[in-house]
Amino acid sequence: MKERICTWIGAAGGVVAVLLGGWDTGLQILLAFMAVDFITGLLVAGIFHRSGKTTDGRLDSRRCFQGICRKVAMLVLVGAANAMDLLLESAFLRDAVIIGFCASEVLSLTENAGLMGVPLPKAWKNAVSILSKQSEKSDDSSQP
Repeated sequence: MKERICTWIGAAGGVVAVLLGGWDTGLQILLAFMAVDFITGLLVAGIFHRSGKTTDGRLDSRRCFQGICRKVAMLVLVGAANAMDLLLESAFLRDAVIIGFCASEVLSLTENAGLMGVPLPKAWKNAVSILSKQSEKSDDSSQP
């Protein structure tokens, strides 16, 4: 039974890796950033009670699920970029999408670290603040 379960898990992981363009360094780093961002987000809300995503700053299962859905959507977009690379016989769209999402995850990690009280250089705080405000503006303008 154990071997059967391991086989199914391995097969599922292989299929996902193929759909995402292979298990290369870019995908590994993106998944690591996503995992660390998720964990630090849980810490900010669950331990520090400083989340900006809830009214009281505490952990909320609905917001947690929304975060997981966003990360799955990011991986779907990596898969779509991979499909476009195959269609166009190119090799840069998937990498560009991965790099963009890695940058986004690093910004989120920085925000989480700041909310936990980790001392950050002032220039870094300013850059994150500016990028966060620009992101909020673009989110507001995309709402119907």
